[in-house]
Amino acid sequence: MDTLFYDSQCPLCRREIKTLQRLQSGGLTFSDIHRPAESGASLPSRESLLRRLHLLKADGNWAVGLEANVQAWSHTPLGWLFRPLLWPGIRAIAGKIYERWADRRYERRYACDSCGSSGS
Repeated sequence: MDTLFYDSQCPLCRREIKTLQRLQSGGLTFSDIHRPAESGASLPSRESLLRRLHLLKADGNWAVGLEANVQAWSHTPLGWLFRPLLWPGIRAIAGKIYERWADRRYERRYACDSCGSSGS
């Protein structure tokens, strides 16, 4: 069973998780970063989990960022639409776009002095 760790305080993240929960065909569980479930796995730091999407694969390996997103969507009938994002060439571009978006989302939600309390 794969486990997707997500930020429930992010409106866009909540919408995507709601869609994934509705469409998934099994094999995927969800763990809110702000209310982590007990698991036998050693988790990355809270900051790391907030900066990038993380998915703990059934085999114990981690998928992070774009790869985690594609892996999560592979549990739905729409997974085939996301697979090309990992093809060489496309992956380089899609990865940069994801990284930039994730960095901006983190900075706006958690890294500024005035918004630090929203991450607690």
